[in-house]
Amino acid sequence: MLSNRTLSWQAQDAAHHLHPFTTHPALRGRGARMITGAKGVYLTDSEGNKILDAMSGLWCAQVGYGHEELVEAAADAMRTLSYYNLFFMTSHPYATEMAAKVAEKTPEGISQVLFACSGSEAVDSAYKLIKYYWNLKGQPGRKQFIARERAYHGSTVVGASLSGLTGMHPQFDLPLEGIHHVGPTPHHYKFGGDMDEEAFTDLCVKAVEDKILELGPENVAAFVGEPVMGAGGMMPPPKGYWPKIEAVCRKYGVLLWADEVITGWGRTGEWFGSQYYGITPDVITMAKGMSSGYVPLSAVALGHDIADAIANGDEEMAHGFTYSGHPVACAVALKNVEIMERDGLVGERAMPRHRYFQERLASLADHPLVGQVRSVGMLGGLELVADKETKTFFDPDMDVGFKCREHCFNTGLIMRAVGDSMILCPPLVITNAEIDELVDKARGALDLTAKQIGRM
Repeated sequence: MLSNRTLSWQAQDAAHHLHPFTTHPALRGRGARMITGAKGVYLTDSEGNKILDAMSGLWCAQVGYGHEELVEAAADAMRTLSYYNLFFMTSHPYATEMAAKVAEKTPEGISQVLFACSGSEAVDSAYKLIKYYWNLKGQPGRKQFIARERAYHGSTVVGASLSGLTGMHPQFDLPLEGIHHVGPTPHHYKFGGDMDEEAFTDLCVKAVEDKILELGPENVAAFVGEPVMGAGGMMPPPKGYWPKIEAVCRKYGVLLWADEVITGWGRTGEWFGSQYYGITPDVITMAKGMSSGYVPLSAVALGHDIADAIANGDEEMAHGFTYSGHPVACAVALKNVEIMERDGLVGERAMPRHRYFQERLASLADHPLVGQVRSVGMLGGLELVADKETKTFFDPDMDVGFKCREHCFNTGLIMRAVGDSMILCPPLVITNAEIDELVDKARGALDLTAKQIGRM
């Protein structure tokens, strides 16, 4: 029986609150789970249940919850400069220093940074800045954007249009014109069929080149992709994919845009996924782990010719936000990066923890429901299948992933489901003992799922 306090909050929530990506009658029929506290890698709900958050909120709590140094950084900034904007030819030390920190941590060539609040805002900003760049270069015909099937780039009008998750489009009359999605999705296990991985890589890269040629290289503004496809199902690319994609973009003068909202800020073991895969994008979008989610902050980072062209433009760049480079958000982000540097959460010092996470996750490969275990850095995925040997997937109507997610949540673990792909993205500070707990709880939820659908 739920407490009166929880029931009261659920009633208020049902009466007034529209949730993101939610079927509201279903949620209101069951009542929202009320999260009331968090510390380290654990959440606490209004009934006192402790939950290991293996999704870092939404891919973002790099240093875990309730870190006192971030709390103090925010409080100090609020006392010193609670707010000021970056309009009127002004700046402030927090945004200035954070812009320099972004340039320091991103791949070679990045020199210019524009701040926003969310990953979706960063994506919209990048889309506009890329169009602006081609106008400055006297090539206004370059307005076509190429993205990928099953990509996720946010939920604003531009972000949802660039996203290749087609369920996001019909309700809002999307996508916008000038945005094209190419397949196959570059993930060998699910979409490679009987092809070997190298041949599949070449097929995926050729699809991008073919689309550029179809549209006309003189009309293509940019190719955008996540280094690791996140919300589409935690799908790492096949071997050699990104260097070959970069080569195609360079061949035709198309801007390479890496959307690092998820993979940025230490998630792959490098500061950015672009570094992990050995590419040097012209544009990088970022958010989430930038501030560990404590305060909304995102950015567009520009390098090479696009950075120079916009920075040297002799007209007003008519774009920006009230909260661009908010002093409190930038103060928290600076402290967040300092903690990641000091505590060895990125780079060589982080590797033992990453390897332990990957090895323990790989131990779930023997489960009868698990067809593939995949991991990059502190990102993990489990593909649930009906038959491991034949790689036969479940009928989507069975909602096996959703059933597994519910068993996870009810037994003290948050593991996200995208179809039948179970996704893990724990805080970078998770300990080996907590990784053991995570894997044990995941196995328990898989067992409950298998029993529920009659596979054990």
